[in-house]
Amino acid sequence: MAQANTLCQDGKSKGGVLAHLERLETGVNRSGKQCEELQSAQAVGSALATKIRKLRCLRDKLRAEVKQRQARVKASIANAEPDQTVEISEQEVLERKQKNVKAILQAYRFTGISAKLTSRGVCVCINTAFEGNLLDSYFVDLVIKKPLQIYHHSVPVFIPLEDIAAKYLQTDIQHFLFSLCEYLNAYSGRKYQADQLQSDFAAFLAGPLQRNSLCNLLSFTYKVDPKGQAFPFCARLLYKDLTVTLPTDVTVTYQGTEALSTSWEEQRAAHEILFCTKPLHQVFASFAKKGEMLDMSLFS
Repeated sequence: MAQANTLCQDGKSKGGVLAHLERLETGVNRSGKQCEELQSAQAVGSALATKIRKLRCLRDKLRAEVKQRQARVKASIANAEPDQTVEISEQEVLERKQKNVKAILQAYRFTGISAKLTSRGVCVCINTAFEGNLLDSYFVDLVIKKPLQIYHHSVPVFIPLEDIAAKYLQTDIQHFLFSLCEYLNAYSGRKYQADQLQSDFAAFLAGPLQRNSLCNLLSFTYKVDPKGQAFPFCARLLYKDLTVTLPTDVTVTYQGTEALSTSWEEQRAAHEILFCTKPLHQVFASFAKKGEMLDMSLFS
């Protein structure tokens, strides 16, 4: 009781205790808020992972259905009577090919590929997307005759369309379309990441992002703190495989001339891992989190 009275009489001591209690309460509230934000982020990540698995299962199912449909068509042609096969005219063969292509393309609709019949054959449209965002669309106008021919297309010149066609167009049109779709989606995904970096995270960059037409070679100088003055890191991202959206070779160097401290070296190595495992704009989104250094949860 005497101690309490002493504290009450001594205004300075009383104020110190209250201030200490307020600091403790503020710390508890901050810890609770951070836990809630972490749980929310984990829940969103889990939901997105589940959605991705479902979409992949649907894609695999549709591809299997396409293969089964092709197998049935081939079997029906192979089982035809020899005499009937001889009597089939070239026009009828072409009509069968058109029907077969149309059936395949109907199944492709859910994989981003659609088409319509033309007077020459069929015009295929490939819609690209990345992370649920619809991006550019491309078309390939095919002439249904022997051999199959590409009449016109909007595929960028730096996509190896001729090589893909030489490998698969005459022998496996399904493989041709899937392969072309893979190249176009990967290119659109890389371009989307580079565009997002330049538009949404320009404050992190020293000058423009350097990239080639295929967006498979990117180089830029950046900083982790957008309010800082120095740009200590230089990154070079190489995508050797043109069908992927993550780099296969990443090099991050320190721009400063002084010896690299242990903390800077750890950050540099961590950045290389991030660029290899996460889309480019997601990496910079982690840098942008106010009051945080590096989001180490992105390594998991």
